[in-house]
Amino acid sequence: MFELLVPAEPAQLLTVGGDRVDYDSRLRPGLTVQAIHQLQASGIEPNVWKVEGTDRREDYVHLVAAARRDGRDSVDFIAPGRGENAAKVRSWLTAAATVPGVIGFAVGRTTFWDALVDWRAHRITRDAAVEHIAQRYREWVDIFERRTIQERESDRFAIRALRRWENEGGRV
Repeated sequence: MFELLVPAEPAQLLTVGGDRVDYDSRLRPGLTVQAIHQLQASGIEPNVWKVEGTDRREDYVHLVAAARRDGRDSVDFIAPGRGENAAKVRSWLTAAATVPGVIGFAVGRTTFWDALVDWRAHRITRDAAVEHIAQRYREWVDIFERRTIQERESDRFAIRALRRWENEGGRV
């Protein structure tokens, strides 16, 4: 696994008015594709890429396509949490889960940080911290599994419709 981070350089931030959120959505996905190509050209060929999240499904599609170019069909992706808030992680996982080639997620700090800080400060019990962490992790799993199941069901419907069309005389 190779974790690829593409932080904003000062000049890149200037192009988006210093707005890191805008950088993340408008510039980082394309820069990440370029970085993947450069790393591959240098002989770096991980089986799994962990790249920073994005809110748009099409960005994940482009990232997977970049990593799988030129016969690298078995390369996969993991979506991260990057210590973002829960709403952002939900958005990233929802976008990533339906993209073939995104096989899972790695969400750490967003899952456990608040519970551990509260437990350490004696604001909650150990059992409450464990429960909070388990619930948060289950939420990520549910988002990812629900979206992948919906996508597979959608694919089945499309295949069924195509077969019906072909059986009725349609040609591709």
